[in-house]
Amino acid sequence: MLLLRKAVFPGIQQACRLKSTPSRLCIRVCSTNDSFQPQHRIPAFSGDNSSTRGWRVMGTLLGLGAVLAYHDYQCKAAQEPPRIYTREEVKSHSSPETGIWVTLGSEVFDVTEFVDLHPGGPSKLMLAAGGPLEPFWALYAVHDQPHVREVLAQYKIGELSPEDKAPSTSKTSDPYADDPIRHPALKVNSQRPFNAEPPPELLTENYITPNPIFFTRNHLPVPNLDPDTYRLHVVGPPGCQSLYLSLDDLYRFPKHEITVTLQCAGNRRSEMTRLKEVRGLEWNTGAISTARWAGARLCDVLAQAGHQLSETEAHVCFEGLDSDPTGTAYGASIPLARALDPEAEVLLAYEMNGQPLPRDHGFPVRVVVPGVVGARHVKWLGKVSVEPEESYSHWQRRDYKGFSPSVDWDTVDFDSAPSIQELPVQSAITQPKDGETIESREVTIKGYAWSGGGRAVVRVDVSLDGGLTWQVAELDGEEQRPRKAWAWRLWQLQAPVPAGKKELNIICKAVDDSYNVQPDTVAPIWNLRGVLSNAWHRIHVRVAP
Repeated sequence: MLLLRKAVFPGIQQACRLKSTPSRLCIRVCSTNDSFQPQHRIPAFSGDNSSTRGWRVMGTLLGLGAVLAYHDYQCKAAQEPPRIYTREEVKSHSSPETGIWVTLGSEVFDVTEFVDLHPGGPSKLMLAAGGPLEPFWALYAVHDQPHVREVLAQYKIGELSPEDKAPSTSKTSDPYADDPIRHPALKVNSQRPFNAEPPPELLTENYITPNPIFFTRNHLPVPNLDPDTYRLHVVGPPGCQSLYLSLDDLYRFPKHEITVTLQCAGNRRSEMTRLKEVRGLEWNTGAISTARWAGARLCDVLAQAGHQLSETEAHVCFEGLDSDPTGTAYGASIPLARALDPEAEVLLAYEMNGQPLPRDHGFPVRVVVPGVVGARHVKWLGKVSVEPEESYSHWQRRDYKGFSPSVDWDTVDFDSAPSIQELPVQSAITQPKDGETIESREVTIKGYAWSGGGRAVVRVDVSLDGGLTWQVAELDGEEQRPRKAWAWRLWQLQAPVPAGKKELNIICKAVDDSYNVQPDTVAPIWNLRGVLSNAWHRIHVRVAP
């Protein structure tokens, strides 16, 4: 019997670990209450089936004994003081080689054995490796439920040291010291100023990008503005007074809501860098996100200030309240004709996904220019004016322009090229990841597609063999209005893996309603700033044997 118990007990212990809750069962198993007694009599060995019945009884006894012994062990363990760990110790356990630890509140968990069992896939859980779970549970509230906490409780190994405080956020002379706290899932391209993108496996999880993982593009320190004293200066035309609008004043304009995708001009710049060095942040495929924006239409505000269409060329210039140590603020501009067109739906936005703008995304007011490069969506908006020429800001005149591959930094003439406004058609693969190993039967490919200027994406083509043959992906997301396709389309393709293939070269390309299509390679569109990178997106995956 002892031998049988030794053989069976480990399996029962593992089963109990996955299917029971020590905290609940300890209350009953450790209790001295006599009412916790078996409710069924044990049958006697009699009749023709006595041998079978005997083995059933023995199995029952073994099972009950094993469970009781296991939970007796658990109860004793619960009475022992917990192991204490520092945040640095937890941080050092962030890979399968070191073990994968996470924290929730003050508790520490070793989830190494659970990673492959995670319902959302190992890659999602690995985003939190070595750090806290709270930022990810805030994104996906389905986790914060009793049964999930019960599963997590099985993996507790200790607690955080109460003396190990979170990093201080006290103010210093550092202009970036007052920047907001960011979500740990973001892949940081620069800390000062802060620029980061969501990982591809999260980017297309939702049609609307959650605020905490919306890509962040800052050029300067993030200002901390008081909404009660905020005023937006709208310069009036000659002979008219300027407006100084509070948030309450903006709320009195008709509220307009639209779903808009923002994309940085440098999205996918890293692919140009692999061909030849460029200057700029190494964005991968995540410098793009989509939100539901709400605010006052710019055309309504300009009309109240007395502005109207001009017979001559004119531009609406925006100036932010973010500035460098010399006082130089970020600025940009768009043509007046776009700003005054109600159909262009340009917003002075004060809400993002139903909430006040986060600080990283322009609180309290930013510009949202549908269909136009993100560089013109000026954040922390402080001033709006109508001028005969475009903004004299560095970022309008000396940046965010495209050039021939033959132009280098010795020959570039920024005055010879127009500022980027509408962006070309774009698409990228977000699942599977480049270099991943996939199953040999079927592969699911996911991604996004978008085109500037309100042009709708009408098709996404996907190839599994490097472009020799193509299949059409299924488009998801909101139906797009003609000439007002401001937001991306998410897409996916489920396809059988060709028999005998050990690897796949997967490609995607999008087509918009003007039949613009992405170029097949990077070389013809390479430029010294690495902007407008929209060649076919390619990944290479291995096929499991």
